[in-house]
Amino acid sequence: MESLKIAFYTDTYLPAIDGVVSSILNFRRELERRGHSVYIISSCKIGAPKPKSGKVLLYPGIDFKPYPQYSMALFPYNSIVKLKTLGIDLIHAHTPLVMGFAGLMSAKLGRYPLVGSYHTMINNKSVVNDYYPKNKQLKKLTSMYMLRYIQFFYRRCNATTAPSEAVAEMLRRYGSIPNISVVPNSIDLQRFNPKVDGSSMRQRLGIKDSEGMVLYLGRLSKEKRIEVMLKAAAHLLKSRKDIKFVIGGSGPAEHHYMQIAKKLNLGKSVVFLGKVDRAALPHLYAASDLLCLPSTFETQGIVSLESMATGTPVVGADYLALSELIRSGKNGEKFNPGDYLGCARKIEKVLNDSSPYISETLKTAKDFSVEKVTGKLLGVYDSVLSEYNG
Repeated sequence: MESLKIAFYTDTYLPAIDGVVSSILNFRRELERRGHSVYIISSCKIGAPKPKSGKVLLYPGIDFKPYPQYSMALFPYNSIVKLKTLGIDLIHAHTPLVMGFAGLMSAKLGRYPLVGSYHTMINNKSVVNDYYPKNKQLKKLTSMYMLRYIQFFYRRCNATTAPSEAVAEMLRRYGSIPNISVVPNSIDLQRFNPKVDGSSMRQRLGIKDSEGMVLYLGRLSKEKRIEVMLKAAAHLLKSRKDIKFVIGGSGPAEHHYMQIAKKLNLGKSVVFLGKVDRAALPHLYAASDLLCLPSTFETQGIVSLESMATGTPVVGADYLALSELIRSGKNGEKFNPGDYLGCARKIEKVLNDSSPYISETLKTAKDFSVEKVTGKLLGVYDSVLSEYNG
């Protein structure tokens, strides 16, 4: 394949850290290693410092109240002018929302092929309940029009990628969305690997070698269902005191979960880390005995793959992408969504002996290496360009 110039449109980028940002960074790094050029076009907060790289174009916007760490660009539509000067070959929209719509407009006006990715369950029931208007009729109306907009957006893409088969099947049920392919998020196996040392991280957190460490890592929002893990913690701590629960990340529901932990009298058995530095992530996984993901919101759950790459098994809700990724008794354990007692049983099972899971976690992670997954993405690009230019 000839060298390509690709524009990534995204509503979230550094300094925010989430699955979409990790995916974008991994793809950009590997695509550029292979000789392609990737330009990031994203929103940013008003007054944000100018990016050091000329390949990152930021458009200031207002804070998005449900997620204060994100912003909504006000005037991103003149990016079409910049694309012309760069000689872009293809646009890849990693969101259907503000920046994604700007990418769609740029693709149609500039006559570029457009690939869309569906990373976030923006019409998920828990998102509808927590972040859509409170009025029931207005909530129902907003949900209906959001679904119609999702259909409108992805039907206008030349191809759509989904990070898991479960999400691809959901998009197929929406109807008339063309050329859906499964292209998972990728992980950097040089950065996340079983040789990473977690001992210094455990010391920093004050966790003894004799204690079990259960980690949650990700955005702290209500759709992540972290209360399930906290209730499981309260149940387990009744009979054993040798477990510490560590919650890494920040988000709009951080205070909400702190209050739940307080009501459950979890005390020092639960540690809220707040925002975790990217450099510390591999060591945090390596320090843990398992990663717990009670969420029913995951389109893939890139943290689960990063965890497995360090040899740390995952205990997660048997729902959507996690149901597809986790194989009970192999690379982790699954429990029924919302079942805190089931969650507690599976956590204890892994804590009692995590060694049988290690080889399978590493085997799973290899299937999602950035090299392998980028090859799949380039296959989608090649197909789109051949059809578009043919």
